[in-house]
Amino acid sequence: MDADQALTQIEALVIAQTGKRLSELQRIILQQVWLGKKYFDIANTYGCTEGHAKDVGSDLWKFLSQVMGEKVTKQNLRRVVTDHVRLSLNPPPIEIDPMPDFVGRSQAITQLSQWVQQGTRAIALQGEGGLGKTTLAQQYLQSQGYDIILELLMAKEPENITSVERVVEEWLTRDLADDPGREFGISLDRLKRHLHQRRIGVLIDNLEPALDQRGLLIAHHRRYLDLFRVLTDPRNQGLTLFTSRDRLCEGSLHLHHYRLPGLDFAAWQHYWRYQGLSTEVESLPQMHRAYGGNAKAMTLLCGAIQSDFGGDLTAFWHDQQHDLLLVADLNNLINHQINRLQTLDPQAYRLFCRLGCYRYQTIATLPIDGVLALLWDVPESEQRARIVSLRNRSLVEFREGQYGLHPVIRAAAIARLRDSSDWEPANQHAAQYWTNSIQTIASPQSALQALEAYHHYMAIQDYSQAAAVLLQARDNQWHQYLSLGSTLYRMGLHQSLLSELPQLMARLPCDRRFCELHNILGDYYWSTGQIHPAIAAQNQSLHLSTQTLADPHNLDQRSLHHLQIQELDSRLSLGLYHLDLWELETSAQFFQQVIELATQTDHHRWIPKASICLALVSSHLGDLKQARELAAQPLGTPLLDTDQAARQAYFMQLLGQTHTQLEQFEQATTLFDQALTVAESSHYPQIQARTLTGRATIHRHQGHFTLAITDHHQALTLLSTLNATCDLAEAHLQLGLTYQTMNHALEGDHHFHQALQLFQAMNAPYQVKRVQSQRSS
Repeated sequence: MDADQALTQIEALVIAQTGKRLSELQRIILQQVWLGKKYFDIANTYGCTEGHAKDVGSDLWKFLSQVMGEKVTKQNLRRVVTDHVRLSLNPPPIEIDPMPDFVGRSQAITQLSQWVQQGTRAIALQGEGGLGKTTLAQQYLQSQGYDIILELLMAKEPENITSVERVVEEWLTRDLADDPGREFGISLDRLKRHLHQRRIGVLIDNLEPALDQRGLLIAHHRRYLDLFRVLTDPRNQGLTLFTSRDRLCEGSLHLHHYRLPGLDFAAWQHYWRYQGLSTEVESLPQMHRAYGGNAKAMTLLCGAIQSDFGGDLTAFWHDQQHDLLLVADLNNLINHQINRLQTLDPQAYRLFCRLGCYRYQTIATLPIDGVLALLWDVPESEQRARIVSLRNRSLVEFREGQYGLHPVIRAAAIARLRDSSDWEPANQHAAQYWTNSIQTIASPQSALQALEAYHHYMAIQDYSQAAAVLLQARDNQWHQYLSLGSTLYRMGLHQSLLSELPQLMARLPCDRRFCELHNILGDYYWSTGQIHPAIAAQNQSLHLSTQTLADPHNLDQRSLHHLQIQELDSRLSLGLYHLDLWELETSAQFFQQVIELATQTDHHRWIPKASICLALVSSHLGDLKQARELAAQPLGTPLLDTDQAARQAYFMQLLGQTHTQLEQFEQATTLFDQALTVAESSHYPQIQARTLTGRATIHRHQGHFTLAITDHHQALTLLSTLNATCDLAEAHLQLGLTYQTMNHALEGDHHFHQALQLFQAMNAPYQVKRVQSQRSS
C-alpha cells in the first residue's frame, strides 16, 4: 500500500466514523510520514514552521488513536493502518440476530454467504411480491459489518422513478460525505472509488418498475445501467443486492440470480406462535398452502386475525377461505385487506389511500406530522385515532416513530387515490407539508426534503406551483436568502434538475417566474462550463424582465422591485459569463450597466459587486487607473462579520485577483486568506479552489515557488472533482505560467496544453488566444 492509498483509507475511516474531513496539512503530514519524512521536510513542503507541523501532527495522532481504537504514533502509523485495512477486508463473522418477523431464511443466508465467499459482489433476489426479499436483503447486509449501507427504493410507477443522477448525488452527498461532480460520469467515478476502497453494502430494492418485458432497463432510465455496472464490478469490496419480481437480464452485469422461495410451514408456525396464536389447527397449513408461504401475507393475515377475529384463526379461515383461495398473489391479497379496511373504517381507508401520494424515495419514511397533513377534513380530536386504527391494520409500516408504505401496498393505495376526488388535494396538502416543514436549508437533506413538494405538484400537473417551489426563498447554511433552485445549485444537487427544468418551463407562461427560472437555469449551465447555453438562458431572462419593465405603470411596487433585481442579476451574471469567455469589452459593458442601473434605483447594494467585477476586467484590459479607483471601493467593513463574509466570499476573491493584477500583494493576500477561511468553513469548494489559484499567483510573483505549486495542485484537485471546466482551465493556465517562470518548460507546456483543450471544449476562442499568447511570451 503506497502513501496515496493509505491516505485514502484513513480519510474514508475518519469520514465514516466522525463525519469530518482532514485538513490539507493533516493530509500532507500523513503522506510524508508514510514516506518516512521528518517534520522539517513536512514544514518545507507545506510552507509552515517546523513547530507548527509538530503541533498539528501531535493532535493528529491523538485524533487517529480515537478513531482507530488504538494508539497511533508517527512510528507505528504504517502498521496500524495496514492491520486495520486487513481486518476490514476480512471481518470476523457476525451472527444474524433474527427479528420476530424474520424467520425461515437460514438456507437463503447460507447460500448468500457461500457466493460472497466465492467472490460474488452482486446478487439479484427474484420472486413475487411479499416473499420477504427486501427484509432478507436488509438483514443480511446489516449483519455483515459493512462500513455503510446504501439503499435505493425504486418507485412503484416508472414515471416516478428517481433519476439515476439524483440517486448518485444523494449517496455521495448524504451518505459518503463526498461532493457530486458536475457531470454524471464524474459522480460515478467518485462512487466507484468508494466501492473499491471501502466495504459498502448496497440495496437496490423493488427494481421491476424500471424493467421492460424483456428484463432490460426501460428506455427512459437506461442510464441506470451505468450505475449498475459500477455496483456489480468484481473489484468492489462490498456487496450489492437487487430485489425484483422480474429477472434482470442485462448481460453486461456481473451478478448471481437467486430465486427466493416462499417460507416453509415451520417458519409460519414459528411466527404465529410468537404472536400468541394457536398453531395446532388444521386451517394453518391450508392458509400456508393458499398463500405459498408468502412472508407479507403471513404478517398481514396475522394482523387481521388479531384485530378483527380476536385471535381466532379457525373463525377467520371459516369466514375468508373461499375468497382467499381465489387470491393467487399478494396484490390481490393486499386489495382484499384494503377492501376490508374500507368496510370497517372508511376514514382510516381514506387516509391509507392518501398516503399513497408520498413518494417514499428520497425521503423514505414520514414523521407523524406528514400523516396528519393528510387529515385536513378530520377533526383534530379524532386524527390520532385514525392513524392508530390504520397502523393496527398492518397496512402501514411503522418503526421508530416513522411511517411508510411497502411498495406493493403503496401501488394499491395510489391506484385507488387516482380514481378518487382526493388525488389533487392529497398531493396539494402533502406539498404544503414538505414546504412548511423546512424553514431553513441547513443541509443537503433539508434541501431535498423541500424539493419533495415540487414532485407532488408535478404529479398533479400543477406546473405553476412546481415552479413556485423552486423559487421559494429561504435562509441557507451560508446565511444567504436564496431560492431553493439556487441553493440546490450551490450544494451541487442541481444536476438532475438541469434536464427537468427546461421541461417544466415549456409548460409555463412567460411571466416573472418564467424569467427567474431562466436566470437559475443560466447558473446551472454556467456551473458545468456550458457558457453559451448559459448566456442564451440569461439573455432570455434579461429580455423578459426589461420588456416588462418598459411599462412600469402596470406593475405594483413588489413586482417592480423583483423585476429590477432580476434585471440587475441577469446583467451581472452575463458579465461574469463573458468574462469566463475572456470577452472583456462585452463583460465590462454589462458590469457598467449594473452600476448605472443600481445608481438610478434604490438597489445600491449591487454597485460594490459590479464595481469589483469591473475593476478586475479593467485590470485585464490595461486600464489600471480605473481598476485602482474601483478596487478602492471595497465591499466595506461589514466583511469582517462572518455572516456577511459568507455571502460575499465570491466577490472577495475577485477583488483579490484585481489587487494581484495591480501588484498590491498585501491587500490581495488579506482578501484571499479571508475568502479561503470562509470557503473552507462554509463548504464552498469552487470558491476555495479559485482562491487557491489566486494565492498561488501571488506566490509566483514573490518567487515562493514551493508554496505556489502546493496551492496550484490543491486547486486542481478540488476543481477536477467538481468538473468546473472554466476554473479548471484557468488553474492549468496559471500553473503553466508558474512552471514557465521556474524555467520548467516541459511541465509548463503540459498545463498550457490542458488549458487549451478545456477552453476549446468551451468554445472560448479568446481564452484560447490568451493561452497561446501567454505560452509564447
